[in-house]
This record gives sequence, C-alpha cells and structure tokens, in this order.
Amino acid sequence: MTVAQAILLALLGWMSSIYSPVLIGGLAGWYTLGRPLISGFVIGIIMGNIPGGIVLGAAIQMLYIGLVTPGGSMPADVNFAAWVGIPLALIAGGGTKYALALAVPLSFLGVAATYSTIAVNLYFVHRQDAYIDAGNLNKAAQIPIVGQITNFAFRFIPIFLADYYGSGMITKLTAMIPNWFNDILQVFANMLPLVGFTLLLLMIVKSNFDLIYFVFGFALTAVLKLSMVPIVIFAAVIAYINFNRNNQVPMDGSKQIVGNSNMEG
Repeated sequence: MTVAQAILLALLGWMSSIYSPVLIGGLAGWYTLGRPLISGFVIGIIMGNIPGGIVLGAAIQMLYIGLVTPGGSMPADVNFAAWVGIPLALIAGGGTKYALALAVPLSFLGVAATYSTIAVNLYFVHRQDAYIDAGNLNKAAQIPIVGQITNFAFRFIPIFLADYYGSGMITKLTAMIPNWFNDILQVFANMLPLVGFTLLLLMIVKSNFDLIYFVFGFALTAVLKLSMVPIVIFAAVIAYINFNRNNQVPMDGSKQIVGNSNMEG
C-alpha cells in the first residue's frame, strides 16, 4: 500500500466517523460513509478492486447488521472494522474470512477510540457551556469544529498506521492500551447509556403515566424473556389504541368532531 492510499483511507475513515454537523455531517458520515457496505465500495475504488471491496464490505455489514448504539452505548465500532479490515484483507487476498477475523478486534479498538474522544471532548463541552453563559455565541459555535481535532487524532492516526504498516500494527496498538485505561473506558461505557436513555425519556415522556409503558416493556424482556419482534407488535398495538383514544377516532377510521359549536339560528 502506498502512503497516498493510506492517507486517503485514513482521511475518509475519519470523515466517516463524524456524527456532528461538521464537514459532511452525521448523515453522510457516520450513517452513510461509515457503513461497511458503502465504505467497502469506496475502499475498493482506492485500492483498485471495487468488486472485492463490495464483497468484503457486505460481509462485515452482515456481521454488524443488528448493531445499534442506544443512548451512547457502543458495543462495537464498525469504522475501524471497515477502514482497516477491508484494505488489509484486500492486500492479503484472504477473502471474507480474513476480513471478518480482523473485524472483531478492530471493532473493540474503535470502541476505545470512541470513548477516548468522548472523554477528552468533555472539556470542550464545558467550555461551550461557559461561552453560552457569557453570551459569546460565536466561540460557542466553533466548539464542534475544535472537538473534531480529538476525533481526528483518535481516528486518522490509528487507521493510517494500521493500513500502512499492516496487521501487526493492530496487535501493537491493542497491546499498548493499559488495563487502567480500559477500566476508565468501561466506566464511561456504563454511564453513557443511562444518560442517553434519560435524555430520550425527557423528550418522549409527556406524563408520569407514560412510564408504565416502559415498565411493561422491561417486564416483557426481563421476566417473560420475549424477543424484540413480539414486543414491537405489542408496542404497535398499544400505540395505535392510544393514538385513537387521544384523537377520538373510532376503530372504523371515521373522524369525530369534538368540541362546542356555536349554532346561529
């Protein structure tokens, strides 16, 4: 792999990890270019093997097809799995098995990069709050751009080193992470879902009565051990009944007009 290819892969790998309005934004970055199926196509163009990149990207995408990150919880990171695993597999000619074997440790390395970025950027968040309180909105608006410096360091540098120097660098980077740092990351990993779900509840819950639905869902999962499919069906039925009750729409679909009307004789 040439230096130019490694730099381009690392640059696009960093841009695909962006989930803020900076540069290409979260929609084009994290949720589009950051998906292995899309990134595999782009990597194939850079490496001169488009069919191989698509096949490897589809294999890694299928491995993490059900991956969600609710409330900031990051069980795995597909960014490193794609932008490091796919190029190395193309160079080695190892096929999908080689790419999938690299994807798992790379995804954990990506989790470390994610939580490291979050931990450092907490400082910038507090600085932004201070600027807002002081009425300095121009500086506050620049904080998301400044925060990308941390994301660039934890994304661009590891991807470039791993792609240019090969799979041996991955083992070295993983071994360099001390146990105490992993413990700190685990603390953040346990806290972030709680904060995230709390923020979601503040937006969703309109009254204390709505919390019953969440308790009911928890009981279905923890007590009855139901999978997500029947739970979603139950939720859809409850949501439909609740919607009709709030809008006073009969089950036959006809709209009722509720309210006082002034009749002029």
